[in-house]
Amino acid sequence: MRPSSPTFADAFSAGVTSQGLNVIRIGLASTDLLYFAAGKLNFPGAMFTASHNPAEYNGIKLCLSGARPIGKESGLLTIERYVAEGSPIDFRSVGKEGNEDMLSAYVDHLLTLVDLSANRRLKVVIDAGNGMAGHTAPAVFATLNCEVIPLYFQLDGSFPNHEANPIDPKNLKDLQKAVRKYKADIGLAFDGDADRCFLVDENGELVNPSTLTALIADRELQKNPGANIIYNLISSRAVAEIVEERGGTAIRSRVGHSYIKKLMAETGAVFGGEHSGHFYFRDFWRADSGMLAALHAIAALGEASSTLSKLLKPYVRYFSSGEINSEVSDSQLSMAEVEEKFGKSSGVEVDHLDGLTVNGDSWWFNVRASNTEPLLRLNVEAKTQARMEKIRDEVLATIRG
Repeated sequence: MRPSSPTFADAFSAGVTSQGLNVIRIGLASTDLLYFAAGKLNFPGAMFTASHNPAEYNGIKLCLSGARPIGKESGLLTIERYVAEGSPIDFRSVGKEGNEDMLSAYVDHLLTLVDLSANRRLKVVIDAGNGMAGHTAPAVFATLNCEVIPLYFQLDGSFPNHEANPIDPKNLKDLQKAVRKYKADIGLAFDGDADRCFLVDENGELVNPSTLTALIADRELQKNPGANIIYNLISSRAVAEIVEERGGTAIRSRVGHSYIKKLMAETGAVFGGEHSGHFYFRDFWRADSGMLAALHAIAALGEASSTLSKLLKPYVRYFSSGEINSEVSDSQLSMAEVEEKFGKSSGVEVDHLDGLTVNGDSWWFNVRASNTEPLLRLNVEAKTQARMEKIRDEVLATIRG
C-alpha cells in the first residue's frame, strides 16, 4: 500500500516478462499472502514492501518456489552481482502477465490449519497500522465468531497514525487504550506487511512474543506429539522448557528467517518462533504468518473459559529486558570486552552461535551486532526482576563504559 509500490511492481513485471517468463499479479497482499501464493502455485514470488520501516522506504521481498527463503548465500549475492555486472540470461520471447486474486483461497487455507469450531464469542481489537492487515484481517475475521473493533484499517503508506512497527511499545499505545475502553478479550497488532503479530491482553498489557511462541508450541505438540520446535536464541528460556515438558524437542536457532526456515526444513520441525514476532509453520510451507499466529491465540482463548492473561500465565516464567541498542565504534571489540568480563565467571557457559550468549543458572544474556548499523543489541533474561536489572546494567556499563 506504499505509494511507490505499484510503479516498482510494474517495472519488475516488465523486466521479468522481457526475459520470456510469465508473471501472475496477485495485487495488494500481505507477506504471508505472497508466501501462500508461492507455496500453492509453486512459483517464485516477489513483493514490494518495506515491512515495518517508515513511509519513505521501499524494497523487494523475494522467495523461491514453494515459499522457500532466499538469503545471502542462496541467491541475494548472485542477484547483486547481476545488477552490477549484467545478467547472463539471454533475452527470449516476451512472456505474459496475468492477474489472480488469491485472498479467498488464502483465508480458506488458514482455516484448515487452526480449529476454531469451539470458539466462544470474543471481542477483538485489531490495529492494522494502516498496513496490509487492513486488507487481510476483514477477510479472515468475517468467518469467525468475533466482534472486531478495527483500528487504522484504511490502507495508507504514509502511516498517518503511527509507524506500523509493533515491536516498539509506543506504537501499541492506541491498541492498549482501545482494549481497555471496549473491554475487549484480546488485542492484535500487525506490522506494515502483516507478517508479524503482537498481542495485548484484556488488561491492555503487552504479551511477550516468547509467551505466544510457547503457547503455539504447546498447541502444535498436542497435534504432533514428540515433534521438533524451533526457537531463536533470544527467545525466553521458558520456550525450551515448555517444549521439553510437553514431550517435544526444542532446537535453538540463530536470529533471522532464512536460518529458521532452513533449520525447519532440515529437522522437519512443525513450528518455529522468533522473539521479534515472526512465527513459522510447517503446514504453511515453513513460512511465517502473523495471521496464523493470531488465529492460534484466538482459538486457544476461545476454547478457554478464562481471560487471556490467565491463559498465558503458565508460559511466563522469567523477566526480560527487551532488546536494548547501544551505539559502538567497534562491535567485535565491545563483545570481546563483555566476554572477558562475564564469560570466565564460575558456572557460566558461553557460545557464539549468534553474537555472544552467556548462560548462568537462572539468567542469560545475548549481545549481537547489527548487520546494518553500528549497534550492539542486548537481550537479558533472569528468574527475578532484580537479577535481570542487575545483569542488564552491568553489561550495559561494560558496552558503554
